[in-house]
Amino acid sequence: MAVHMDGPVLVFGGPYSNLEATEAVLSEARRRAIPPERIICTGDIVAYAADAEATLAAVRDAGIWAIMGNCEESLGSDAEDCGCGYSAGSACDLMAVEWYRHADRTLDRDARAWMARLPRQLEIEIGGRRLVVVHGGVRQINRFFFASTPVAALRGELDAAHCDGVVAGHCGIPFTSIVDGRLWHNSGAIGMPANDGTARTWFSVLTPTGDGIAIEHCALRYDHAAAAAKMRAQGLPEGYAAALGSGLWPSRDVLPEVEFGHTGTALDETQILWRREDRARSWPVPAARPAAPPLAAEKFRDPDRTATGAKRAAVTLRGLKTLWFNTGTLCNIACHHCYIESSPRNDRLSYLTLAEMRGFLDEIARDGLPTEELGFTGGEPFMNPDMLAMLEEGLTRGFRVIVLTNAMRPMLRLKAPLLDLQRRLGARLTLRVSLDHYTRELHEEERGADTWQPTIDGITWLAANGFTVAVAGRMLSGESDAAIRQGYAQLFTDHGIAIDALDRDTLTLFPEMDAAADVPEIAADGWGQWPISSDALMCASARMVVKRRESTRPSVVACTLLPYDEAFDLGATLSEAARAVKLNHPHCAKFCVLGAGSCGAS
Repeated sequence: MAVHMDGPVLVFGGPYSNLEATEAVLSEARRRAIPPERIICTGDIVAYAADAEATLAAVRDAGIWAIMGNCEESLGSDAEDCGCGYSAGSACDLMAVEWYRHADRTLDRDARAWMARLPRQLEIEIGGRRLVVVHGGVRQINRFFFASTPVAALRGELDAAHCDGVVAGHCGIPFTSIVDGRLWHNSGAIGMPANDGTARTWFSVLTPTGDGIAIEHCALRYDHAAAAAKMRAQGLPEGYAAALGSGLWPSRDVLPEVEFGHTGTALDETQILWRREDRARSWPVPAARPAAPPLAAEKFRDPDRTATGAKRAAVTLRGLKTLWFNTGTLCNIACHHCYIESSPRNDRLSYLTLAEMRGFLDEIARDGLPTEELGFTGGEPFMNPDMLAMLEEGLTRGFRVIVLTNAMRPMLRLKAPLLDLQRRLGARLTLRVSLDHYTRELHEEERGADTWQPTIDGITWLAANGFTVAVAGRMLSGESDAAIRQGYAQLFTDHGIAIDALDRDTLTLFPEMDAAADVPEIAADGWGQWPISSDALMCASARMVVKRRESTRPSVVACTLLPYDEAFDLGATLSEAARAVKLNHPHCAKFCVLGAGSCGAS
């Protein structure tokens, strides 16, 4: 739900532990009579400067809106680096080590917990338009977008946001672009100058008017000398301390050619009117795949009978072999056809906690259940603050464990603890990485621009470090199973990844699903005509634990594909959930029976 803002909205990003700048921008808001509920920080509260704890406290105490930046993501999860998106070995990357260590040893557990709980996106409504506030990109928290970024890239992000505009941060240089009548706005950062040769930093004010929304890019003047002196006293990188006065970044590795060429050119305070007539009445959405015949309205209505009156098939739990845990539906990216609509905004399933997981493992032990395998899915599991602890718990109790991940930044920021876990308990751990196709084009059609290479890097890192790694693909392209496996085999060979594409456990190909498309219902007496027996279905040997946003305790559901449908909610305990599951959903037919699909490791 969008937060309605009925007056001027002040936006700033990147306080970067610069307390003097943070206090100055909050003072500016008071001078303009803008209340806290109309002030937004786009993240990276803690970074280069000296006052990590005090700056965080100033933002928290102000009662303003704040979203998670990559620095909050990293510090909130005890990651080993800031995750700013710098190229490995670049000057920015090397200098980040020092300030990150300083911030890391400064912040207490309460501060980290607050950062870990920050939302990744915020929807606001202003002047009759709906905007999505993000840190970097809509799909990727640390992606850089600049004024020179190709329009096609901005268009893709706006399409993914499904809104009238995006307000972002991360890049540190203010700009506003209008793309197809939609807004892309970056307020700049207040904690570090904009590489324009002046000590000024930047914020913005968005004001609804009769003609549209007026957007002011505003310079902030503050006591930069005091902030720099604190940095030097703490032994932080001189390059950043000097930049507070010179206005020139100590390294410009991240800058595109255009912005690099503008180094030292002073920016002007500007005002732009985003006119009402500029508003796009509709915006592009991902192209639909060829339409399947629609599902007949009378199907999957009666839990006991099919549309033809036949007794509906039901599956008995033979024994709980696999217990899945949905760690939460929040994800670092938003795929176009995600089975459960995970995204940076979807928190319909809350983060599961270690204590909640332990309760189910204790029940397994108490009742002597035949559970051999634990599975973790999301969302992106490695965004859950308790994920490493839950892995440790499952592995030390002797279970095989499988994690479904996109192997992108949320996983890679945890390299050190994952390597330690692998060294001690890795024999029973499998990481299955979602790589939707063996070509960049089709993978990114599903997952968004710039998602291919980070996933390939993640798979390569896992394989090179001895993890048991598998891949999950999708039947997106209309190719045969054999053709798809051949494509993956060549990809794995090209990258030196030791995965057998012919092994259905190490390369799982999931069928596509569309709950609105026609599929046959499964009758109790019709198993002989299908390619799978009832005993081989997931719900014959597995259950999944979920925690819905509005609930105070987790629930057990029939399978990984139906976390929202209350008809498949089987109770609060594993014993309650041991009853038969009626196949009264199109996914039961399409994925499990016709597609012979299963999320388990074997």
